[in-house]
Amino acid sequence: MATVASISKARHKMPGSKLQTKDPPSYSGNGYHHVVDKKEQSDSSEGEEFEGAVQADFTFFDPKPGDFHGVKILLQTFLGNKQWDLSGFVDLILGQPTVGTVVKIENDEDDGVYSVITALNLGRYQDAKCMIELKEYLLKVCQGKDVLAKLRSFMEEHARDVGLLVSQRVVNLPPQLLPPLYDALFDEVSWATEDEPTEELRSSFRFKFYLIISKIYKHKSVDQIKEPSRSEDEAIIYIKPEEEIFHELSSWSFSFPLPGQQVTTNELKNYQLMGLMMAVEASKVSAFRKQLHLLIDED
Repeated sequence: MATVASISKARHKMPGSKLQTKDPPSYSGNGYHHVVDKKEQSDSSEGEEFEGAVQADFTFFDPKPGDFHGVKILLQTFLGNKQWDLSGFVDLILGQPTVGTVVKIENDEDDGVYSVITALNLGRYQDAKCMIELKEYLLKVCQGKDVLAKLRSFMEEHARDVGLLVSQRVVNLPPQLLPPLYDALFDEVSWATEDEPTEELRSSFRFKFYLIISKIYKHKSVDQIKEPSRSEDEAIIYIKPEEEIFHELSSWSFSFPLPGQQVTTNELKNYQLMGLMMAVEASKVSAFRKQLHLLIDED
């Protein structure tokens, strides 16, 4: 294991990041989860309100079997409220330690998982029950013959060229972690094409495209997503800032309803929570990384 101060495949420390602890611990239907600090829990039990930021040293780790529960919680709304082999999906992620990262707080006695990111080759895992169910679900919700044909091609004859990019995190994870988190993923993908022990494994990381499943808030008056744009009076609200970049760089995309996923806040009363599938060429990764750094650095 490399030292915590170095940037390496095994471990990358982000010292002194602020974890906002205003929100109580709760489950959110948009796929995010709130984190509460132990001091807030203690103060709340004494009838006192605690709001603010807590300094925390976040560390990047390779996924391991012991992360199963934490990763599963983060991914429980990955496909909305659909019942599918989520446990098997988590097993695939944890069984690929050379490409993928979980984020934890340094020396946290609970060993909680605050973020997970990975890329899974659709062809390599095509016979897994979870991937079969994922494929069936996406082909069912995809509308439009042209896009459906492209999606089917990606998930069948060209599956070995496609990586499913999975990225889930708690809602209050400091945004400054995003650029190094994505940098680590794409660096690991590149290293894996040279370092994996067999040519079959090395080849499985030579992605030509990435598929990304995300969630957006879509204005109810918008019948069809044509181009991601803020000029349409916020036709689309992106839950994760990096996914607007992915959408702008995507070769094609489609949105789909998420049954049982309701918007409850007054500010979003005119919006519907939707799923968004995006296909991004691997050649666009460099542009994505630059734009993400600019976005977060400006903030």
